[in-house]
Amino acid sequence: MPNTEESEPLGAVAPMRLSSAVPAEPHMVARLSGTQLKAMATSGGFSVDDTTGNRMIHALEAALETLETRWADLEKLQHDPPMSESPAARWVGRHMVDTASDAEGLLTQLRTARREIPVYVAAIQLAKRTYRETETGVRGRLHGIRREIDPGEV
Repeated sequence: MPNTEESEPLGAVAPMRLSSAVPAEPHMVARLSGTQLKAMATSGGFSVDDTTGNRMIHALEAALETLETRWADLEKLQHDPPMSESPAARWVGRHMVDTASDAEGLLTQLRTARREIPVYVAAIQLAKRTYRETETGVRGRLHGIRREIDPGEV
């Protein structure tokens, strides 16, 4: 039974930490960069079978294609929207632009996605190769064990 003094209240979810560089604050979302995912794939910390990896790649490439197709329209968010010249309209327009372009804004996030999706795809391709190599190695070891157990059967 867990120590109630140290355990979280029922229903509480501990913030996820991907590294010590990512702050674990309730309002923060942990992000995994393409570079981090690639490093995990290289080290064997992330591997995926071909079918699942292909589905992931297809989904990411479709998202990137949609983003690229609509990019010109999305970039309009970095300019004041056509509104009246009243002080309130100017304030609202400026606020919309600032919100879209700030550190957590839509345009900022979409620019990051455009840059990161190709790196994610490369990481998934590497993870697929890691999975195949691991699977081949395990099959070879199992085949060797089987020969040791019953040399006449193989």
